[in-house]
Amino acid sequence: MNGELFDCIEVNLAFAADRFHGEGTHLRLGHRLSFRPVLGSDGLPTVEPEVDGQIAAACTTLGLSPRGTDLRYVLADAFDLPWCPYFTRKHITHSFLLEPDGSVTDAYHNDTPWGQARLVTGRPANERPGDDLLSDARVLWLSPAELGPAPEPVVDVDAEEVSRYVKAYATHPDRVAALDRLTLETWLLARQRRLHAAHRCVDADDHLRRWASVVEHTYLAYRRVARGRAEPPELFARLEEALLTDAAVFDDVRQAVRATVASVLRVDVVTDELTAIPGFGSLRMVEIVELLEERFAVEFDAAQLVPERLHRLDDLCGLVSRALAAR
Repeated sequence: MNGELFDCIEVNLAFAADRFHGEGTHLRLGHRLSFRPVLGSDGLPTVEPEVDGQIAAACTTLGLSPRGTDLRYVLADAFDLPWCPYFTRKHITHSFLLEPDGSVTDAYHNDTPWGQARLVTGRPANERPGDDLLSDARVLWLSPAELGPAPEPVVDVDAEEVSRYVKAYATHPDRVAALDRLTLETWLLARQRRLHAAHRCVDADDHLRRWASVVEHTYLAYRRVARGRAEPPELFARLEEALLTDAAVFDDVRQAVRATVASVLRVDVVTDELTAIPGFGSLRMVEIVELLEERFAVEFDAAQLVPERLHRLDDLCGLVSRALAAR
């Protein structure tokens, strides 16, 4: 199982599901790509789910009963967990599995300012005499439950929600607090999209690299502003572009765009880099743009029809997505 696809709450539920139901069960958590942020306690919109609701939904999707007898799923403060990079450094709710023999399994995967978090297995839960990690922890006993049919993929991204979300972070008066929060937000958003791509088995490498770049850009902006330096430009335009392109990349739009390109260039395989396809040039590019306008019944914004921005499949998907959102 790839722990990089999950946050610290879902990752060990996913690990348990693979153990109970077989390898690959964890990918069911990626079936729904939804962008419906709520107002957080700090006044900023957030996509971070509420823990109880997140656990309940994950258990239903993964065929887990949280009232079982087989395996302990523990929620504790990472500040108290010796195997976590956050140990004695940061207070954050973290999950792990407590095995019947008293050892820890933790599939969390992340790079932090204090080191790497990687799969932990067989580590004693109480490493020092008197340690009791369960004293202030919340424990659920997991057992396998009925695993229903594999859920169909769903993409739910609303352009107005995207605009409000980006504007809230771009205009927040406390730039350090806003960018600090947005660093976590983009990290969560990028992981959700990697998981959704894995669930659908779609070729979205270019888009996922775009999201990885947004995450890096956000962290860079936060670190610079926290040190009293100037905020790097274009971050929020890039974030909005990535969010608006989600639907085109992951929904049927991408397949339709790919099919249109294939028909114009008379090829069976369309690579993400269109300039690598024999026959692609300025004349074919214009023909593709015109056919896409006809196929989707839209009119592209003339300001966005910049040739060098129409040389990749993701560029065309983004063009279509923005036009559909503006209708």
